[in-house]
Amino acid sequence: MAERPPTSTAHPRRLLIRGVNWLGDAVMTTPALLRLREGFPEAHIALLAPLKLAELWQGHPALDEVLAVAPGENPLAVARRLRGRGFDTALVLPNSPRAALEMWLARIPQRVGYARPWRNWLLTHLVPTRPGHVTMRKRSVREIRQQVGRAGQSSSPVRTSSNGAARDASAHQIHEYLHLVGALGANPQPVAPLLCVADEEVAAVKARFGLEREPRPLLALNPGAEYGPAKRWPAERFTAAAREIQRRTGCVWLVLGGAAEAGLATEIATAIGAAAGAVVRNLAGQTSLRELMALLRIARVLLTNDTGPMHVAAALGRPVVALFGSTAPELTGPGLPGDSRHRILSARVPCAPCFRRTCPIDLRCMRRLEVETVVMAVSEVLRS
Repeated sequence: MAERPPTSTAHPRRLLIRGVNWLGDAVMTTPALLRLREGFPEAHIALLAPLKLAELWQGHPALDEVLAVAPGENPLAVARRLRGRGFDTALVLPNSPRAALEMWLARIPQRVGYARPWRNWLLTHLVPTRPGHVTMRKRSVREIRQQVGRAGQSSSPVRTSSNGAARDASAHQIHEYLHLVGALGANPQPVAPLLCVADEEVAAVKARFGLEREPRPLLALNPGAEYGPAKRWPAERFTAAAREIQRRTGCVWLVLGGAAEAGLATEIATAIGAAAGAVVRNLAGQTSLRELMALLRIARVLLTNDTGPMHVAAALGRPVVALFGSTAPELTGPGLPGDSRHRILSARVPCAPCFRRTCPIDLRCMRRLEVETVVMAVSEVLRS
């Protein structure tokens, strides 16, 4: 049960939300946005988001307006665009000083956000860190080596679970944002993340990539992770798993990713396509964000590392098989904690989660996820 923080602000009439900067984090704010709309149905709710994420919010039922921050745009320039818009309340979702500074410079009367160093004077209402908050602390190389040395070479089983099952579901990142909206008087109880894609967008993406009359099941594969290689299952294992799943199901694989991941996607797609009768479409780097969302909506399942597209797929109602290494599924797993549609695989190793971008030892958190375990998880999701 989420604890409601004290309400210390007047009900907003024109509310500006300063959004977060990363795709996965943005999706995890959607339960809070839905609760704001529910709590203030007559308010004008606008979201200030990075330009790269502006498309994400198209058609979202919680929002009346989306304002974009261009790359390189400084806080004063952002604030000048906001002045005179009549916003009476700003809700600052990021913990950064810059986000609070933008709202202060915009002269919005009520400015609500978490109390954090270097920015408290910029806010009018400081929200204390919520009970149940878990800090994602990056472990040092020395600490990792010490933990691995103490544990020796013993092998522990891989955990397969739905998001948050058998764990403290209140630790999940969605509660950080729900706690903030509770400070405005909205309901802080969790609801599932939600994104919207219109049928017309689905039809357009099918036509663009020649998928309108494809009779075989479409499965999506996202082998990259922008954060770094410590979050990536090895390419050869993605290939082996995809080929075996294709042999069992006769599926078509849609290999997805951003432009920076095109090389990795090409390597994997080429290897999958080398199998007799295999059909694979490498679409990495070829889609807009909205097209990526439409492709995820038509996929029967997404096989992925812990990435932004993982969260997008779950918020579009698609089942996810997610492979976790250096990060913690109880904090950032797909969808609503406990959602039985998803399967989360993570190895029980003493150094994980380390929250590092690169592994200083042998990537054991990922290498202990075997191909057959992943194949079984995808097959289970397809059966259900």
